[in-house]
Amino acid sequence: MKVCKFGGTSLASAQQIKKAAAIVTSDPARRIIVVSAPGKRFEEDTKMTDLLISLADAALSGGDTANGFRRVMDRYDEIISGLGLDTGLLPAIEEDLYNRLHTNRDNPPLFLDTLKASGEDTSARLFAAYLNSIGLAAEYCSPKDAGLLLDEPPAYPRLLPEAHSRLAALKDREKISVFPGFFGFSASGTLRTFNRGGSDITGSILAAAVQAELYENFTDVDSVFAANPRVVDQPASISRMTYREMRELSYAGFAVLHDEALMPVYRAAVPLCIKNTNNPDAPGTMITAERDFSERPVTGISSDSGFSILYVSKYLMNREIGFGRKLLQILEEEHISYEHVPSGIDDLSIIIRSRQLRPGQEERIVGRVKAELQADDVYFRHHFSMVVLVGEGMKHTTGLTARAAAAIARTGANIEMINQGSSEVSLSFGVLEHDETKILRELYKEFFSPVYAGL
Repeated sequence: MKVCKFGGTSLASAQQIKKAAAIVTSDPARRIIVVSAPGKRFEEDTKMTDLLISLADAALSGGDTANGFRRVMDRYDEIISGLGLDTGLLPAIEEDLYNRLHTNRDNPPLFLDTLKASGEDTSARLFAAYLNSIGLAAEYCSPKDAGLLLDEPPAYPRLLPEAHSRLAALKDREKISVFPGFFGFSASGTLRTFNRGGSDITGSILAAAVQAELYENFTDVDSVFAANPRVVDQPASISRMTYREMRELSYAGFAVLHDEALMPVYRAAVPLCIKNTNNPDAPGTMITAERDFSERPVTGISSDSGFSILYVSKYLMNREIGFGRKLLQILEEEHISYEHVPSGIDDLSIIIRSRQLRPGQEERIVGRVKAELQADDVYFRHHFSMVVLVGEGMKHTTGLTARAAAAIARTGANIEMINQGSSEVSLSFGVLEHDETKILRELYKEFFSPVYAGL
């Protein structure tokens, strides 16, 4: 049995849905299909999820929702017509959207989740209907009925242990199961969504639960590339990589796969393949527990912007027991998570995502650290990017950090921070945002150009 996930671009129009259906038809092992909400049909288009977010925002602010409601319904009308499906499907979709729009708004985040999830839910119903119309026995599968159970709010939505046995029953269904991605339900029946791109997580959860032979993630690229093709011209494709490498690259900005989607299949040892809906015969990128890393020490280079650094200095910090715990507790109480914590003897830096900082919070954190920890110097710095080298072979390669630092020096940029995880699978450089692009290009040249890499 294979679990297939189709992303938004694969379901953006009737034409794309037909391609996805042809892929399902071509292999009888593809028995569980996870779908996203319709994505962009063209560059200037708007994703269905963004239309639904705008609709929810209008409702919460007391604005006009009629135009947003009609834009959503027009997209579904176009898809139904293009697929030649019974137009009687449209009133049911309209009623469902209307009911979601007029549900309780006392908890705005949960109201927003309810509206957003309708994109995946409707997509699954339409895809199942189309498969049946072309002669495949398929059925829409409700996450609530199937048992995709998540934590109660306000906790971060994570799968409950008892969900595994419930979801495992999917493998015994005779029909093809079409499952909406992105959301599940708490034990009390509250609908909860993952972060954007969360359909990847749903697919991974189901693949692990049914012990699939393969989890296929269909998107709009032939493979995972060694660097962002929008920054580096024609980067090398990656034919095989490990779960840890993909996790590090996804975290550091690779948009091809949600960074949380790997843990379920990693734990269940289910291989994952990234493939292209528009070119399904391409081999794609296979992600497994191990690979041969003798060819290149670096598998990929990624970058992401929008980071801030909290700098804290105190004389004899290293001798003060509990200092780090108390500092991180302040961030915990402010509901802020951290990314990296490089440190010296009397100082440390905490790197966080800038979007976590709310108005007035920065001043409050600085004040608390000074007052509660008697720090000598505390301040925030903003507008940083993290450029990350990833590769299982890096820990076996001498001088790699020196090569990377020399490449960055060639650009004239300064390195603000260096951090290497204990597993030595990744090497991160903190740099100013305006230097990010030129550094990424120079590092790619250093480790992938035949002249520099010695290939």
